[in-house]
Amino acid sequence: MNTGEQVIEVSGLRRRYGPAKGDGGFEAVRGISFSVARGELFALLGTNGAGKTSTVELLEGMAEPSGGRVRVLGHDPYRERARVRPRIGVMLQEGGFPSDLTVAETARMWAGCTSGARRTSEALEAVGLAPRADVRVKQLSGGERRRLDLAMALLGRPEVLFLDEPTTGLDAEGRRETWRLVRELRKGGTTVVLTTHYLEEAEELADRLAIMRAGRIVVSGTPAEVTASRPSRIRFTLPEGVPAARLPLSLRAAEHGRRVEIRTGRLQESLTELLLWARREEVALAGLDARSASLEEAFLEIAHGGGPEAAEDEDTARAAKAGAR
Repeated sequence: MNTGEQVIEVSGLRRRYGPAKGDGGFEAVRGISFSVARGELFALLGTNGAGKTSTVELLEGMAEPSGGRVRVLGHDPYRERARVRPRIGVMLQEGGFPSDLTVAETARMWAGCTSGARRTSEALEAVGLAPRADVRVKQLSGGERRRLDLAMALLGRPEVLFLDEPTTGLDAEGRRETWRLVRELRKGGTTVVLTTHYLEEAEELADRLAIMRAGRIVVSGTPAEVTASRPSRIRFTLPEGVPAARLPLSLRAAEHGRRVEIRTGRLQESLTELLLWARREEVALAGLDARSASLEEAFLEIAHGGGPEAAEDEDTARAAKAGAR
């Protein structure tokens, strides 16, 4: 339910760890800009060290930007935290709940700190934890703890929900149940910002996404737009005695023995040309497989495009964060 109203606006956002100037500092977020409309699910993707968590912490008001501007629901989430915090929900990678409390006790404790909290039984029911209400947190499985994290993020009926790796530790059934719940929240108008390492999750849920590398947004758009910018792939195996050199010059191919792979920006035309050639030459193409680029392929190509520099940035970020503590 995208109304066109921008509930998150980010412009030239920066975050630096360590000294503001000189050596020893590290800029984890380097002047990024994007916006998120009400009712939209926006996914922020990137490898470890790309700047995703640093960005989301700025949106949540957990730190002050080193530069640029961020507004959530029309307010500065850091300087106007009292206005923003009651209207957002945050699901962190680690909830950190007291391990000796039961699920129900944890929910009641959290509700006592949440403005306008819904009934705790309703929140637990929504994530399938109602039958585990009397179980201690330390006895929950990893997937059940993630569901408890989500239930606590939903207690305040948030207008904006931040989900940081929400399905880590869940099995396939639990992951899809979480997807169903997120879709229901969006139908009700909740805006969602998602970080995830599961690219299928982003492809299933996101209206738009951005892929970060070394603190910058490298590409953004709908999942279809991002994948459309990458080449499609045609794979097949040639018969014995038919070399790939016999293929038309327009079908440039990579050879792996008799297995051939063609990368193309015009899938339908290239596939038609290949099939016409095969019929004309009376060549059988075994294991023929033609498909558009997947989000995973696009992500891997984009996210790792920084090569060694990206790895160095990640190591520097860890060192700078450790020194800042």
